[in-house]
Amino acid sequence: MVNANKIIQNTQYRPDIDGLRGFAILGVLAFHFNQILFPNGYLGVDIFFVISGFVITLSINKNYKKNFKSFLSHYYAKRIKRLLPALIFYVIITSILICLINPFPIHQLRTAITSLFGISNIYLYKSSSGYFTSSGEFNPFLQTWSLSVEEQFYLIFPFLCFFSGLVKGEKNGKKLFSFFLIIFSIISFVWFITSFTNNENSYFLINGRFWEISLGVLSYILI
Repeated sequence: MVNANKIIQNTQYRPDIDGLRGFAILGVLAFHFNQILFPNGYLGVDIFFVISGFVITLSINKNYKKNFKSFLSHYYAKRIKRLLPALIFYVIITSILICLINPFPIHQLRTAITSLFGISNIYLYKSSSGYFTSSGEFNPFLQTWSLSVEEQFYLIFPFLCFFSGLVKGEKNGKKLFSFFLIIFSIISFVWFITSFTNNENSYFLINGRFWEISLGVLSYILI
């Protein structure tokens, strides 16, 4: 009889995760279509963050017991290959179209450029371009804020995985990794709750989103 844990660790394609992604997309689309009929559809973004945490941990688990240099290079190469080609294509094509129809595309183009460096969420926060403001409605790169949050998480995550001993197979690696992740998640969740007076802070920045991605990571660890 095949061990269920081995299936989880070795499977390249997860139809159940794709199903959750589809559910999340439908929620977001429904919310943008009619916020009155689907007021909670925006939670699809939160579901995406949780899924990302699960998937990235699944991916790291396949690089079990590598030395730090090879682990880190493989990790970042995989992330770059997965994210950048589609993002670059989208940025180039959409930027050209924006310049053709918008006489003042500076804000949109700045968002596009910062998205390539994984900091469009910080730019949007600093420029006070709220997600539901009029300027946000006409910015086709506004949605890149969530990708930037994930990329910032991806910068921190491999160091936490390796130096806790998780990917080296150390005896207490999983416990130590989970301990630090829970501590950081609690801090992030408290930040999220206390930042409601500054809604853009809790919405755009990784400070208030770290705990959501961590939920996916911890879900994988528990499984």
